Amino acid sequence: MSAGLIDSFKIREAGRDVLSLALMDARNHTLHLFSQFQSALERVDFVVPMLPTLNPPLWELGHVGWFQEHWIGRNLQRSQGARCDPAGPRLPSMETGADRWWDSSHVPHDARWSLDLPDVNACRGYLLNTLESTLELLERADATDDALYFYRLCLFHEDMHAEAMVMTAQTLGLTLDRPLLQAFAPKPMTLREPLLMPACNWPLGSHANGAGFVFDNEAGVHEVRVPEFDIDAQPVSWAQFVEFVSDGGYDRQELWSDAGWQWLQTISLSEGRRGPRYVDQIGVASGAVMQNRFGQPLRMLGHQPAMHMSWWEADAWCRWAGRRLPFEVEWEIAAHTAGRRGFQWGDVWEWTGSTFKPYPGFVPGPYADYSQPWFGTHKVLRGGSFATRARMKSPKYRNFYQPERDDVFCGFRSCSL
Repeated sequence: MSAGLIDSFKIREAGRDVLSLALMDARNHTLHLFSQFQSALERVDFVVPMLPTLNPPLWELGHVGWFQEHWIGRNLQRSQGARCDPAGPRLPSMETGADRWWDSSHVPHDARWSLDLPDVNACRGYLLNTLESTLELLERADATDDALYFYRLCLFHEDMHAEAMVMTAQTLGLTLDRPLLQAFAPKPMTLREPLLMPACNWPLGSHANGAGFVFDNEAGVHEVRVPEFDIDAQPVSWAQFVEFVSDGGYDRQELWSDAGWQWLQTISLSEGRRGPRYVDQIGVASGAVMQNRFGQPLRMLGHQPAMHMSWWEADAWCRWAGRRLPFEVEWEIAAHTAGRRGFQWGDVWEWTGSTFKPYPGFVPGPYADYSQPWFGTHKVLRGGSFATRARMKSPKYRNFYQPERDDVFCGFRSCSL
């Protein structure tokens, strides 16, 4: 039972034994991913371009250990869970310079390229020591949701950074080993007709004081009246997206919002492309799409989900098709209720038409930088990608990125107007 639970979204309610296994599993996955960077970049001292969409790999590695130690090993109020005072007193780190190097709230993004970080072996040792400390403390923790809150938070935080490492490998064009390439291969979809969803009152959000873990932006159950709608049974496929390209979608300003058209002109000038990220070729006549995956050009299948689209591109496709992006509540309803009718999700993150906003009564969690700074500027994505750990794939989970981000493993589906 434990082995099955460590990669299930039910991990949010798991006890100490299962959490211990999941934390070890997450650390093994982190180190396996980092070994890919070590093979490719150690000879150049892990130097990577300074891009706003990624972190230096050695910094990312150390930050994962720092976050766990900061909220568990050093946190004297860890047993209070979400009621913890984030400014309360803390024990010193086992690594003298840890806060100066890896505190993401106080180390500006661009400064992470010039830090005097420890070497690879020291960083790996830090991750080993922080995990050992975490597991020892977990053995003695109470079995309450409050006492287990930070262990669950740190598990999901590490899973998020693992996916960010996969995105970095894609951005840099790094080749991954065969097991990872096989695990990260998008799967063909079974194409079905759109699903008609009846009108309903839907309880959006989760109870913060219910059983298990809840992210702060998910808390606050409130009933939403949702009219009848129809929604695609699967994300938009490459075959469908090629039709948009063939019809001059990237050259017709009337299909784009003002901000989206401006974004398109900017990437056309700066990157020399008018099409999805990492795509080298779209055959208008043949329908063939060649997209680079981890440094290798691969031909995409027509019934695979189209991927690496910005929110602006998703919105433009919907305008062209006479449809729209689903609101996040519509996506959630379909994910919860239409699985047996063929609603497919989990291979690509899916843009929604919703701006990332707090639910009524929002209260930031102790890790206050997680949600609150991004309200109003980011768009909500739902679902999960092939690089997302299965335990992260909850129908309630709200991912969020700025609308121009197309390095994410993201696609979209549509609804009728």
